[in-house]
Amino acid sequence: MIINEKYQSIRQQTIDFCSHLHPEDYAIQVVKFASPAKWHLAHTTWFFETFILKAELDGYVEYDSNFNFLFNSYYNNVGSRVLQSNRGNMSRPSTNTIFAYRDYVDKHMLDFFETNPKQKLLDLVDLGLNHEQQHQELLITDVKYMLGHNALFPVFNKDFNLVKDKNTAVDTVKISADVYKIGYQDRGFCYDNELGVHKVYVPDFEINNFLVTNGDYLAFMEAGGYSDFNLWLDEGWAWVNAEQIKAPMYWHQIDGEWHVYTLSGLQKVDKNAVLSHINFYEANAYAEWKGMRLPTEFEWEVAAQKLDWGKRWEWTSSAYLPYPNFVKENGAVGEYNGKFMSNKMVLRGASVATSQNHSRKTYRNFFHPSERWQFTGIRLVK
Repeated sequence: MIINEKYQSIRQQTIDFCSHLHPEDYAIQVVKFASPAKWHLAHTTWFFETFILKAELDGYVEYDSNFNFLFNSYYNNVGSRVLQSNRGNMSRPSTNTIFAYRDYVDKHMLDFFETNPKQKLLDLVDLGLNHEQQHQELLITDVKYMLGHNALFPVFNKDFNLVKDKNTAVDTVKISADVYKIGYQDRGFCYDNELGVHKVYVPDFEINNFLVTNGDYLAFMEAGGYSDFNLWLDEGWAWVNAEQIKAPMYWHQIDGEWHVYTLSGLQKVDKNAVLSHINFYEANAYAEWKGMRLPTEFEWEVAAQKLDWGKRWEWTSSAYLPYPNFVKENGAVGEYNGKFMSNKMVLRGASVATSQNHSRKTYRNFFHPSERWQFTGIRLVK
């Protein structure tokens, strides 16, 4: 697919998802970490305007000089910005204005492609498209958080239950001790945090070729898993008690029966479906209860070609740190990944909310151990 067609296709996928939203849905921000849909629409557009059009397209006129302040996320090199917690305060500019902004930038991006840009600029466009795909996944999870905390448990789309999938494998995979190469070794796009191919010694291990199910986790709950401090890391135990956690996110006990909120509405918990929306603390406690452990990110990558993966982002026991010889780009683009290498844990794989062609075995996702609004799951290692 040529670049202008790829650009239009990925940008349209964002709009297609938003077509199921009501006008009132676009501006709501329930919590700091879940941005409004309107902000996602604008921020992904701002990326192309700021890093490509303003810098590279002769005669380009900025759509609105205030948008750099409103829709910059965390790029300090580009200037000051609205606090993340205040993104939901933007009743203005209107949603219609944001759609007009997208149309304006898209038109000029097509003009930009007509200038026969050099490969370095096309690589930057590719980064922008992968950035948009990241926000497509965030958009799904943020919309689910918003609707899932609505007392009416509204239906986003009756055919959009993303947590109904089941395991298709029941075996385990044995990996022999050896020195393995870790990191992105193919041609094509990858993020800078996947680079720095290096060798790692991995001892013998055996990894499940299936994920923990709702029924598996329900057994942990019924055995008193949330009340046994022996199973929990100290920070995790403090989190359980401070937040009064009794179940995975979106689970509700109604008339003695567990239900779960999905984007197709409230459903009874399917014990055979793959578990979702748990954080690192919960994953680690469950592994402790089972007498097993979470894989390291290196074990996961070594085993990936033999595993059935892609249903959930899978917690690993690895802290998010740079690979050897990791180098940040100069300027704002260098703020993309490296600045977050602190107090985060690595997740591997992909999820049912991940955009098509946006997953690979070397992809390193990362979140704080307490965060669970993403489609996260558990794979165990002996």
